[in-house]
Amino acid sequence: MAYMSGPYLIRGSVSLPEAELTWRFSRSSGPGGQHVNTSDSQVELRFDLAATEALPPVWKERALQRLAGRLVDGVLSVRASEHRSQWRNREAAAVRLAALLAEATAPPPKPRRPTRIPRGINERRLREKKQRAQTKRGRTGRDWG
Repeated sequence: MAYMSGPYLIRGSVSLPEAELTWRFSRSSGPGGQHVNTSDSQVELRFDLAATEALPPVWKERALQRLAGRLVDGVLSVRASEHRSQWRNREAAAVRLAALLAEATAPPPKPRRPTRIPRGINERRLREKKQRAQTKRGRTGRDWG
């Protein structure tokens, strides 16, 4: 297999293990000339998330949970066929897989601390609301003869 442009970092010092990636190539769909019928430019990249040892256990657990809908037997697959060259599609698929894993292994956001609206702001809002209602009430044409 030809060397790709460096290890794809997921986050921190954890990167996609080259040995655990499975590549499949096929013909891209869509329009094209004579060349499209002979070249396998579509790329499918598969990564066995359930069996990998490259991710810390906590990350792995998180990723398995968050990507449950995308996994088939614990395997995550990504397709790329937007470029005409297989090489660029391979790059795109690897980057996409790394981004997916980075998002899936990210720590959950800190819980939001509820804050109270200061009384002054609330009072000002109600005062302005009353003022506006007063203005609008003054527009009714009741006393116009």
